[in-house]
Amino acid sequence: SARDPDRQTAEIHIRVALINRFNALGTAEVVRVA
Repeated sequence: SARDPDRQTAEIHIRVALINRFNALGTAEVVRVA
């Protein structure tokens, strides 16, 4: 966890982007199976 506010927001954005990508992959697989 970076103490620099700008770095903290950047890390949060990266984490959110990763979560969104995993969610997109998960939903794509569910749609593919269904």
